[in-house]
This record gives sequence, C-alpha cells and structure tokens, in this order.
Amino acid sequence: MPTPSPDALHAALAGVNDPEIGKPITELGMVESVDSDDTGAVRVTVLLTVPGCPMKETITREVTAAVSQVAGVSGVQVQLGVMSDEQRSGLRDQLRGGAPQKEIPFARPDTLTRVYAVASGKGGVGKSSVTVNLAAAMAEQGLAVGVVDADIYGFSVPRMLAVTHPPTQVDDMIMPPVARGGVKVISIGMFVPGNQPVVWRGPMLHRAMQQFLGDVYWGDLDVLLLDLPPGTGDIAITVAQLLPNSELIVVTTPQQAAAEVAERAGAIALQTHQRLVGVVENMSWLELPDGSRQEIFGSGGGRTVADSLSRSIGAEVPLLGQIPLDVAVREGGDRGVPVVLGQPDSAAATALRAIARQLAGRGRGLAGRKLGITPTARV
Repeated sequence: MPTPSPDALHAALAGVNDPEIGKPITELGMVESVDSDDTGAVRVTVLLTVPGCPMKETITREVTAAVSQVAGVSGVQVQLGVMSDEQRSGLRDQLRGGAPQKEIPFARPDTLTRVYAVASGKGGVGKSSVTVNLAAAMAEQGLAVGVVDADIYGFSVPRMLAVTHPPTQVDDMIMPPVARGGVKVISIGMFVPGNQPVVWRGPMLHRAMQQFLGDVYWGDLDVLLLDLPPGTGDIAITVAQLLPNSELIVVTTPQQAAAEVAERAGAIALQTHQRLVGVVENMSWLELPDGSRQEIFGSGGGRTVADSLSRSIGAEVPLLGQIPLDVAVREGGDRGVPVVLGQPDSAAATALRAIARQLAGRGRGLAGRKLGITPTARV
C-alpha cells in the first residue's frame, strides 16, 4: 500500500475545525508538524491555544478521525503542544482581522448580525427559557447563533444549555463555549465559583457587558440574543448604549398584572430609540388530556401589551406568538436540553419554532451598509 502523501494529510487536517473558534486548525496555525513513516504511521503535532484547553480531547479525537480516512494511513498519533506568546498574539490579531481592540463588532452600523434583546418587566415569566429555545431553534435552521446571558444577578443560561466548562482565554480574547447545536454562549456564571452570588453595582455591570461584547470572539454570527434581567435598570440601559442596533423582544404572561409591568419594559424603547420587534406571550394556557385549554394565568396579556406598545410608539408591535404552559419546557431547562431539541413535537416547541422562524426570516435594512458601488464621473 502506498504511503500517505503530505498533501492528502494536510487536506484532511484542513477539514478539522477548532471547536471554540470554528475555523480550520490549519488556518489558525495550530498544526505544527505532520510526519509519516514507510509503514503509514502518522504523527501530528497540534498546538493548543492555552495549556489545559478544555477542548483538547475533542481536537485529538477529530484529528485522529480525519487523518485515519487518508489512504495509506495505518495509525495516527496526536501530540499536543501549546502556542507561544508570539503565536497567540498572532492568532488574536488574525481573528480580529485588524480591527481595533475592544471594538464591539455588533455596534458597527454595517454589521450583518441581528441583535435581539429579550426583555421582561418582571421575573418568573420564562424569559430565559424563551431565549435559549429561540437560540436552539434558529441554530437548527442553519443560522450561526450566539447568546449573552446578560442577567448578571440571576444567570441561568449555562444550566439551560448544559454548558459546564469555562471559556478559553487567548491573551485578552475570550473564546465562548459552544453548546448543543452549535450555539455560542457567554455568562458571568462561567466565571463565578459554585453558586456564589454576584454583588456588583452599575459600573461593574457596564464593564461586564463591555467584556462580553468586545472581548469575546463571536466570529460571524447571523443572530445574537441577549437574555436581559427583568425591568429597566442598568443592564437595559447599557445594552442600548453599547448596541444601538439592538432590537427588543418583550416576554410576558397572560396575567394582566404581568402585562402592565411588561409594557414598561417595552416602553423603554421610546427613550433608547431601539426598535420593538414584538411581544411573546408565555404560559398562555395548559392543554388538558381531553383537548381543552385551562387558562391558569388568565388571558389576553400578550395582546394587551402589543396593542399598548403599538399605540405608544406609533407603529405596529406584533404579538409574535403564544407559548402554552408545558412541563417539557421546565424539564428541558433542568437537563440542559431545550424543548425544541428534546421534544420537538410538543406544543411548546412548535410555538417556539414558529416564533424563531419569524425572527430568522426578518431582513436587514440598508441603513449604514455598504452597497459596493462607486460613483463615476460623467462623460
């Protein structure tokens, strides 16, 4: 049997992506050497970005699998090393594409990323559950999706997406962990030991959001979802300042008391000049075995909020959907498997996917975007 060619080995390695960065390890300079002997035994030296990289086992497994498929390979040995300071610095500059450090890419007027800030007037309406399920549903549709757990005090997204390992840091750049379905996630919960509370005031909250948006390498995202804390406090104001292109989605329950509070959360758009995408009514009803519906929290809250906000801003704010009360949503959140993935045929999953399709199908406006045309002189 002929020995494997160097070109074939490099081609195989080019098909292996770094799990956190999402680019080929050959393009990132992670492949230090590839050697083979007359028997077809191949040794690959891969340089990890940092010592103790949490993805080292995944990288080893995928490199082994890719190289093993090359004709003439009888065995694969993967040796792991670590990038030097200079190599890490070069990688960081390469990923930033020459952009200034600390720049928030989603704040650029020509960004192609849709940024949705998911807000609620009060806690307990299922805002985080809606956020993670919308993210998982849009990722399932083939979109590149990221989630920022902006609820600094009440973070819950890591558990809901089963993210257990901390982010990898390359110099001052943070690589967000990748959850099920390819959703990239960042949360203060990844930096807090145990279940320790976060006791911060306004300036620290603002700085945390700056780091989540500017220091994290998100890559090319189609959609970025921010799970905001309840109310209209520091984080809501910070998001409006740092991400002027962000759009608001308001989550409420049918209960009139919750709807009144949700109206205030949506009305902040009048002061921050953010666009209101629509209202999501969660826990709308409980479907009973006989097919009837029990409206445990009343009815009409979502429509009330949508109509009230439409009158306030002078433009239509649609009711994007109604999500029934479903124990599968809670179970999925506890297990780290969003209901749209774990029980895709359930009533709640069907409603969530329908909302996700609406959000994913919305086009970007032309404001601030380069059209690729150049004026010419008249002849």
